[in-house]
Amino acid sequence: MPERIAMGGYTLIEDAPLAARNTLRVTARAALLAEVHDAAALPELFAYPAVRTGDILVLGEGSNVLFTGDYAGTVIAMATRGVEVLDDDGTRALIRVAAGERWDDFVRWSLGRGCAGLENLILIPGTVGAAPLQNIGAYGVEVGEFIDAVEAWDRESQRAVTLDRDACGFTYRDSIFKRAPDRWLITAVVFALPREHALRLDYAGVREELAAMGVTQPAPFHVAEAVLRLRTRKLPDPAVIGNAGSFFKNPVVPLAQTEALKREHPALPIWPGPQGHAKLSAAWLIEACGFKGLREGDAGISNRHALVLVNHGGARGAELWALAQRVQAGVRARFGVELEPEPRIL
Repeated sequence: MPERIAMGGYTLIEDAPLAARNTLRVTARAALLAEVHDAAALPELFAYPAVRTGDILVLGEGSNVLFTGDYAGTVIAMATRGVEVLDDDGTRALIRVAAGERWDDFVRWSLGRGCAGLENLILIPGTVGAAPLQNIGAYGVEVGEFIDAVEAWDRESQRAVTLDRDACGFTYRDSIFKRAPDRWLITAVVFALPREHALRLDYAGVREELAAMGVTQPAPFHVAEAVLRLRTRKLPDPAVIGNAGSFFKNPVVPLAQTEALKREHPALPIWPGPQGHAKLSAAWLIEACGFKGLREGDAGISNRHALVLVNHGGARGAELWALAQRVQAGVRARFGVELEPEPRIL
């Protein structure tokens, strides 16, 4: 039985099992796990010798990580709770949310109070603190659009800081927090959510789903319901089969390469990207290589969505990563496109 040491504002657990703390359900252990219930206790936690000098991994629900073995450092799990409305002038609400709150719970909370913006991001697993790190996105929306500020503990300066939206450096599935994951520990996020917002409907079947629902004048809660239905049909439930959602990013490639690929593969879905670039469908590329539904032992690619790496029961992290690398190599060989994993590989 792992030893638990209760401290003020946090609990330390030695030789902690992590299988229930990652959605791929990979068996792994951490030398030390710190469950933080009060962000004010972070200075004391980081003064603890093993935490002060060792490697650190901040873990939410573990929906964006693949353990390929045990973790020799300290895993910090933010278990803080709280949602606070800082300001609401009738057109926009500023809402501060503790890092440990579940993301999907907060999205539903915001919709229930008449806020807009996050409806396309419903049913994404993980915690609020993980959302800005990954700049999570789905169905044409990225969370960074609606973040006013991020509160964090800066390990470099050993102090609490607040970074405004521009300082967070949000880009496609990226942020300053992801680029320096060992420096920042996100403690809370402040969202700026409008009461009225232009709905994003032109992505991955949202309009068609709304039509199937009989909705002709959609409100944010209609869009949320459409996205929920789409995600439920397309993506396996981590509670049923271990997975981390979309395992690969949609690749962003130069327009010249895009045009060449489109000539050779007219069915390839392409979306606008940064200047001089376009975004390709990683799922289409993977499926075109014949990987959808592939299974090697207990490691597999979902037969429901080619972007989803799944654990059929007893796959080790190294086996899942080997399969992911095989997919990367296959797409590279056929299309000359490099796929980048979304989860952090440890």
